[in-house]
Amino acid sequence: MAARVFLDAQDPWVNWDWLSTHIPYVWDAIQQHILLAMIALLGGLVISLPLGVAAQRSPLIRLPVIGALGAFYTIPSLALFAILVPFTGIATNTTAEIPLVGYNALILIRNIVVGLDAVPRDVLDAADGMGYRATARLLQIELPLAMPAIFAGLRVATVSTIGLITITAVIGLGGLGQLINQGLQESFHTPLVVATFLSIALALVADLLLAGGQWISLPWARHA
Repeated sequence: MAARVFLDAQDPWVNWDWLSTHIPYVWDAIQQHILLAMIALLGGLVISLPLGVAAQRSPLIRLPVIGALGAFYTIPSLALFAILVPFTGIATNTTAEIPLVGYNALILIRNIVVGLDAVPRDVLDAADGMGYRATARLLQIELPLAMPAIFAGLRVATVSTIGLITITAVIGLGGLGQLINQGLQESFHTPLVVATFLSIALALVADLLLAGGQWISLPWARHA
């Protein structure tokens, strides 16, 4: 049988007939993609905030925490899935989320530490002089001033997570990654092209929303 020409008339960039009959399938993939991303980012924040504060406070904690997460970051996702599947099962959110949370935790912790380190010393001295206790100073002074760096890390983590989620298609999840995988396996370009476009669009929309949230919630940092 003759080889099919790439993107010929029988297989254009987008087969609109196929797409029109598979909109619920595509929508389900988008929803799963968003859900996986939200869980990964919320989990990363829950882990990163206390660890980031502790790492910024103590060099004895900073080195092992960042070192351990850096080592975790170097593990290929496919290898990590293979290690996790016997314990957490295949096609489960737990198997997908452990790598995603671990990968973005490193980005977030580094930015939390950088943001807290950048708080001016004279501001901290003034807060101490006004009688702020350590917890109140952290919540009312240090974290607000560190928020531009934290938002920057969150934006990077969000975009990278949305891209990494497509890899989880190898364990039966992946959201839009399932469409990409289908297109590759069937040599059918429509799901591949549509899912790639939607993944990029999701990342851009999420980044714009976070940028807008930063602009609204941090008026003092708009001209920084």
